Amino acid sequence: MSRQVFLYDPPDRFVAGTVGLPGRRTFFLQASSAGRSTSVALEKAQVAALAERIDELLDEVVRRTGGSAPVPAVAPAEVADTAPLDTPVEEEFRVGTMALAWDGEKQCMVVEAQALVELDAESEEELAEAEERLIQDDQNGPPILRVRISGSMARAFAKRALEVVNAGRPPCPLCSLPLDPEGHVCPRQNGYRRET
Repeated sequence: MSRQVFLYDPPDRFVAGTVGLPGRRTFFLQASSAGRSTSVALEKAQVAALAERIDELLDEVVRRTGGSAPVPAVAPAEVADTAPLDTPVEEEFRVGTMALAWDGEKQCMVVEAQALVELDAESEEELAEAEERLIQDDQNGPPILRVRISGSMARAFAKRALEVVNAGRPPCPLCSLPLDPEGHVCPRQNGYRRET
């Protein structure tokens, strides 16, 4: 079976968002264009890492081009997207690996999110070889979301993604652990935290 590629070049919209209440949120990347939409699930840490890496890559592009690349220093207000995810949110796949690149010819960022795949390997070396084959297999690899966005849209994506990550449960002022709506046993107020 050939690889399923969800390509948006460029999308009308590319955002990170969540479904669910704080503490039980599911994180998504969602690309949409011309009446179609693709949503892929991922972990909160993956969203944070993606946003940070996008900003770092854009800063590097600006540095290497001496400021001639069409990349703003901060997210322009006119491309900010604060709307919720398009509904219905239907998960195409759960993200395993992600990749970023700057296309110097088209002057845009390429974001790829590949489906999580269980690899059966006996050793670290076999696992590394299997991962490399998977990445290189354009014909039969796992499903992938590939999005090409402008520097402005990439900055706006990164800004929103970090806001979404930080919009979860507020931290306890004493112990910094997340506060649950159902209650919080604070280790600093005669409670204790068991390490598992």
